[in-house]
Amino acid sequence: MSPASVPAAGAVPGAGAAAEPASGLAGEPDGLERLWTPHRMAYIGGNQRPADGSVAECPFCAAPRHEDAERLVVVRGEHAYVVLNLFPYNSGHVLVCPYRHVSDYTGLTDAERDEVAVLTQEAMTVIRAASAPAGFNLGMNQGEAAGAGIAAHLHQHVVPRWRGDANFFPIVARTKAVPQLLGDTRELLARTWHEVTGRTTSMTGPDASDRTNQGVDR
Repeated sequence: MSPASVPAAGAVPGAGAAAEPASGLAGEPDGLERLWTPHRMAYIGGNQRPADGSVAECPFCAAPRHEDAERLVVVRGEHAYVVLNLFPYNSGHVLVCPYRHVSDYTGLTDAERDEVAVLTQEAMTVIRAASAPAGFNLGMNQGEAAGAGIAAHLHQHVVPRWRGDANFFPIVARTKAVPQLLGDTRELLARTWHEVTGRTTSMTGPDASDRTNQGVDR
């Protein structure tokens, strides 16, 4: 897009929309191109986020209290569990979460830290066995400024990657193409997890009442 023009209101750049001259608008040309990404406003504006950072509003505290398939829980450990991301980057994008409502990585107990690490390793092994990705992105965003969508309850992302899986579809169409339904992905990973590691979703962890009262990050 030329620095001398801006997209018309509501237009998606690159989609053939008419552009209006920028000469009558405030601004100083700097010679840089702009790649407009309006789909990111869903995250910036807080759509689909909890109303606050409390345990009562936290989806990661709520998920283990329900049936696995209902909340897309893949596997449960003693101190942490694995759940599918409701807004996946790719099929098989999972989150490793402690049961306890804690926001900062340094606030984890030794047992929580160790199990988050073990479940992350197992997730990579299981996803490789299930769908043979070419690589992974692993990451934990600490704080809203660092990109955490739900900053009050830490979660480790495990994102499988395939060559050529990045494209412009999310930018021009505000849509992410994910080829497998979440329920089917959960079933595949849960089954493969048991086959590969022997671990199941019924592994002993804190029951619903314990999870409610395990404490919060202070």
